[in-house]
Amino acid sequence: MTFSFHVPYAVPTVLLAAALLLKLPTFLRAWRDPEVLATTLLLFWATAALVVIIPVNIERLNRLTGVPNIAAPWAYSFLTASCATGLTMIMRWREEPSRRRRTRIRRIYWIYAGIIAALWVTFVLADAPHERIYDLDTYYANTPWMREHILLYLLAHVASCLTAVYMLWRWFHEVGNPWLRTGVVLLQIGFASGLVFDAAKLTAITARWCGADWDWLSTRAAPPFALTEAALVAVGFIVPQAGPALKRLARDQTEYLRLRPLHRAVRCLEPAAAPARLGPWTPLDLRLLRRQQHIHDALRLLAAHLDTELYRAAYTHVARHQGESTARAVAGAVTVRDAIAAYTAGRERRNHHLPHISNHITDHLSAISTALYRPRTLDRIRRRVTTTESLNAHA
Repeated sequence: MTFSFHVPYAVPTVLLAAALLLKLPTFLRAWRDPEVLATTLLLFWATAALVVIIPVNIERLNRLTGVPNIAAPWAYSFLTASCATGLTMIMRWREEPSRRRRTRIRRIYWIYAGIIAALWVTFVLADAPHERIYDLDTYYANTPWMREHILLYLLAHVASCLTAVYMLWRWFHEVGNPWLRTGVVLLQIGFASGLVFDAAKLTAITARWCGADWDWLSTRAAPPFALTEAALVAVGFIVPQAGPALKRLARDQTEYLRLRPLHRAVRCLEPAAAPARLGPWTPLDLRLLRRQQHIHDALRLLAAHLDTELYRAAYTHVARHQGESTARAVAGAVTVRDAIAAYTAGRERRNHHLPHISNHITDHLSAISTALYRPRTLDRIRRRVTTTESLNAHA
């Protein structure tokens, strides 16, 4: 056994374990949610199955228990449990909550629980004294009870894959959500890979029954398809749930970073109340809300110092050369910088009522904040428009 031989097992196992760890916080918060519970269980069963079937772990488990091939019923039980959970997940996605759906889901769990029990019974009844790490399925293909043990998990896996592919194929054309549609495609490919795995295993076993030696189908051809199935099915179930969350996270992160220059610019203004401290583990959406509130509070303090004429002049100047959105952003940035300078210098209030340009600023905070990255450009525009205003006034 070489390290390179175990890498194909380790890669999907690590990916599934990482997905399980990422899912745990959601599970702890919402473990009563059937979809969250089912997804977590699916990841757990699939991860456990892959951990057990790694050759070095098979040897360790056999040695620790003192029972040759004890890893087989453990691995097959985890695989069967993940098949049951996968089918129920698809049913929860496809069908609205109903008594009929609950009955069908309960029936699936009972059937597969019976299969798991039968796996252990057949293993106990079988006589399999020789440890087989790589070729257990074909080596014991003709051994009473061990033969039934192997066929039981393979046929259960075939049934679950065929049922899943059929349900997903019928449902695919009805799916409109892009994240869910992506998940369905990944699941179809994953379960199809599982069918290839089953076909290779069953062909090798049948060859043994006929006196031929096609063990390479079981030991070499089949495992990559099993690993592919495990990874794709897990990702396929995660994508519809994690996709929208990751999209919101990316959007919030982008907005949080865009508001940084504006937040820094108004940080010098005294807040109305002492801000609550946010720890390093504070959720991003809460930190974004805090930053937005701080900016809005600061803009209320600056409202009396916002120069309407400066905003109009800067907007007109920039609009001659660039688009309307850029003109609004630059004009807002110039006006906010001028208002901050006026406020900190203690100049007299320009406005005793809320100026109408306040809405133009609060409605474009991200763009204004981005424009603040170019302070020299803003200073040059302010000097140009104020000089023009001065010349016009003297004329």
